[in-house]
Amino acid sequence: MMGPRQEAQASLFYEFSLEDHVPQDHLLRSIDRFVDLGNIRAHLAEFYSHTGRPSIDPELLIRMLLVGYCFGIRSERRLCDEVHLNLAYRWFCRLDLNDRVPDHSTFSKNRHGRFRESELLRHLFETTVRAASKKAWQAASAWRWMPA
Repeated sequence: MMGPRQEAQASLFYEFSLEDHVPQDHLLRSIDRFVDLGNIRAHLAEFYSHTGRPSIDPELLIRMLLVGYCFGIRSERRLCDEVHLNLAYRWFCRLDLNDRVPDHSTFSKNRHGRFRESELLRHLFETTVRAASKKAWQAASAWRWMPA
């Protein structure tokens, strides 16, 4: 016997967690463990106006850039579309299912304006390299002193 025809029905409430839908071995989970973007706002404070409408969170924009670099997404328009559609990208960018992804033009203005003028990307790169070097040195030191 053939089952009933499936028709889409909108639910009033959803129980959905992005956390549950991103595999534990996903590349973005590995990156997320080591990315510390806590000081971005302080680094960019002088590049933002105190008046006007609220800006887009710079941490979101940097996380989107990381997604683009890691997965070879070179077009800002395509990157915004991919973050909109991909659950793992949304999770990494700290976007819920209802959160809007920035428009590609806003994304581009920040990347070519504030981020370049503030040398934020250089600062993030140097901070990350220092942290990785420190971790590698600590691991090598611990390994060297282990009893045989």
